[in-house]
Amino acid sequence: MTGKKIRTALYLRVSAPGRKPDLQHDGLRAYAERAGMRIVGEYCDHAVSGRRKGRPQLNAPMAGVRSREVDCVLVWKFDRFARSVRHLPAALEEFDHLGVRFISVQDQVETASPMGRAMFTIIAAMAELESSPISERVSAGMKAAAALGFATCCATWPA
Repeated sequence: MTGKKIRTALYLRVSAPGRKPDLQHDGLRAYAERAGMRIVGEYCDHAVSGRRKGRPQLNAPMAGVRSREVDCVLVWKFDRFARSVRHLPAALEEFDHLGVRFISVQDQVETASPMGRAMFTIIAAMAELESSPISERVSAGMKAAAALGFATCCATWPA
């Protein structure tokens, strides 16, 4: 890669409807600029769980990786990419096989080194562990809202 800017795909995810990924977006662009990376695509999934493997916008950078049009996938945090101990290592294995760097800005981990891969595995396990109580709280909140007469999470209070 010497002399060439690293072709980088940015992947962002916001889990709640209506949230904007400004912090992630600005942070990723600034990191890429400091690192001398060339951004070849920006992909953001809105209101999609990190547990879902097949997310609309995640498929695009993965296709770029497989077609060798992307040299690096840059994420704000690994839990923005996925919250599954199975999905994260599978993606890392594919990236390793194809010679693609995978960097988390906030986790300060790049998977190119053995220490980075070890930290990645620990972070993946913690992301999945953190995801379970979130799912339980969301489910309990939806049941409570239904009991109060809410039709959806965006409904107004019953009269």
